[in-house]
Amino acid sequence: MMNINRRGIREVFDEYVGGYNVSDPKIRLKKEHTYRVADNAERIANSLIMKDERERDCPVDVDQAWVLGMLHDIGRFEQIKRYNTFIDSKSIDHAGFGADILFKDRLIERFLPDISKAEEELFDFVIRNHSEYRLPENINDIYRTYCNILRDADKIDIFKVNCEVPLEDIYNVPIQEMRQSKVSEEVKECFREHKAVLRGVKKTPADNIVGHICLFFELVYPESYKIAKEQGFVNEMLDFETDDPETAAWFEYMKKELEDFPQTVI
Repeated sequence: MMNINRRGIREVFDEYVGGYNVSDPKIRLKKEHTYRVADNAERIANSLIMKDERERDCPVDVDQAWVLGMLHDIGRFEQIKRYNTFIDSKSIDHAGFGADILFKDRLIERFLPDISKAEEELFDFVIRNHSEYRLPENINDIYRTYCNILRDADKIDIFKVNCEVPLEDIYNVPIQEMRQSKVSEEVKECFREHKAVLRGVKKTPADNIVGHICLFFELVYPESYKIAKEQGFVNEMLDFETDDPETAAWFEYMKKELEDFPQTVI
């Protein structure tokens, strides 16, 4: 197993991000997001270990889960530099781009110089697929577990980002345009079916907020729901200020729907 020096990895990450415009709020956003996703991944992985100690040996390594959190959005910084947007459909698939930077351009060697071939294949797969709509069906349990840990950790912090960062910085849309927009029927249907929203389905600024709320339905682990409930950001997102009566009514509907969501989950 590779040696994981958390302090060293954090220093390499900070040095890498320092090569970009750190005064750009989008760069700062993704830097801070990365730290929190790593912490979320560690907590979720720990919850699985504690559960499996009562049942069987757990294949999850908490340090590896933490590192995946640190590396998962490495492609975002170059994406921002080149395209000034987080919207993949208007720029580049940030997950695949980041995996290429790490494993084709060999940035991974700065973070994990003694990573094995098997570990590299695992990390490449998990990072490359962390923002996919659905994971491939024919993957083994270890790959799936690490994917689900990272995807949950990422989604949890997306709720926080939507509440603590100006929406115009996230979506590149003036706030007034955001508040006047409607929610597409296709996006509403995804919410009603309790499923995530494909990027190509989103057509209006408000669709992005609803799409991020829908990520709540996609969380896999009980600890992930616990973290999301503790933080309370999903409820804050439901208080979105809109000037459009139809959109306001829809957000009230979503709020009631989530209130009735099974308490065994939240």
